[in-house]
Amino acid sequence: MTATLVTGSLLLTMACGNTPGTATATSTATATSTSPDQPVTAPANSATATTPAAGGSPTRPKGGTVNTRKVRWEKARPSRDGRRLTITWWSGVEPCNVLDRVSVRETAKRVTVTLYEGLAADAGDVACIEIALRKSTTVKLKKPLGHRKIVDGAPR
Repeated sequence: MTATLVTGSLLLTMACGNTPGTATATSTATATSTSPDQPVTAPANSATATTPAAGGSPTRPKGGTVNTRKVRWEKARPSRDGRRLTITWWSGVEPCNVLDRVSVRETAKRVTVTLYEGLAADAGDVACIEIALRKSTTVKLKKPLGHRKIVDGAPR
């Protein structure tokens, strides 16, 4: 019995390419999936791992979306002269997440910016991947921003 265990261990060790007591080389394996219920992952240094642009992908309102909803934005950056705001937010891919319009309401004390996104009207029966994309859009103000507060018009 002992001889069988020793022989089996020796064969297993030889099949793995290592002898007892030697170090193994670092490998960079990726996980694969044979079932749609299991996630597929890639190593952090792979070509598929990307970082979004700091300012976001420039986007213009297209209008005509369906199931339009308010979307919270992450950052509002005024231009040097205070006459424009660049709004940055996280969204999804088109045609499932299309910027419909941007509403800007200005008062003496605040500027309220509301983003509206929806499904493209001509999308039909489409499935979109669920991936976060950083987007940005620029809006003109009627008056320079000055000391006014910038407020998100979407509900928290």
